[in-house]
Amino acid sequence: MRGLTGTEPSRGSASAQAVITATAVLAALALFAAACGTGGTGARDEGPAHAGSAAKIPAASAPSPNPSQTYDKVDAVALVKADPVVSATVKRDLKPCAGDEYPVDVTYGDLTGGPAEDVVVNVLTCGDAVGVGAYVYRRESGAYKNVFKAEESPVYAEIDRGDLSVTKQVYEKGDPVSSPSGENVITYSWTAGHFVQEDFHHTDYGNAAGSGDATPEPSTAN
Repeated sequence: MRGLTGTEPSRGSASAQAVITATAVLAALALFAAACGTGGTGARDEGPAHAGSAAKIPAASAPSPNPSQTYDKVDAVALVKADPVVSATVKRDLKPCAGDEYPVDVTYGDLTGGPAEDVVVNVLTCGDAVGVGAYVYRRESGAYKNVFKAEESPVYAEIDRGDLSVTKQVYEKGDPVSSPSGENVITYSWTAGHFVQEDFHHTDYGNAAGSGDATPEPSTAN
């Protein structure tokens, strides 16, 4: 009898523990399913959920154009021909090269800090594009005013980091138009209402490439 009554508690305890274990497993499964369904801290949060969140971040919009970067296009030919500062020779020779295409280069930029972009106009020759005149126009009181001119041909003006850079080719006797001996580059900055020279440098071109075709000077020996 003792052996029989001694085994009964063991069977009851085993059955009770099995019920507890099964209940715990079912509860764990229910919690896991709930976590997956609600997007909690389950394994599914690592990847697709994060990618979806990143996709919702608005892309950075492109910056709006700065008003100072806009310019009013001008009729450079009419501007030069109506300018009393421009020489009569330049005006007379400023004619179309073909059709209605005039030999002018026009650049817009800030040189003088005015209310609108300044206009740099280079007048060239049709055949070899040699600069015969360089001018800068500043907008004042609704009109363009000539604030710089250079007509010592050949000459060319351009904007260089907010300064005016003027290049003048240097020819020695006998130099063809296509092969100057050097160049002068003069830099101007806008100061107190006018352009002031800030820098000057000269460059001598090498003549080794064309030295073989040079014609020797005639001998003067008796």
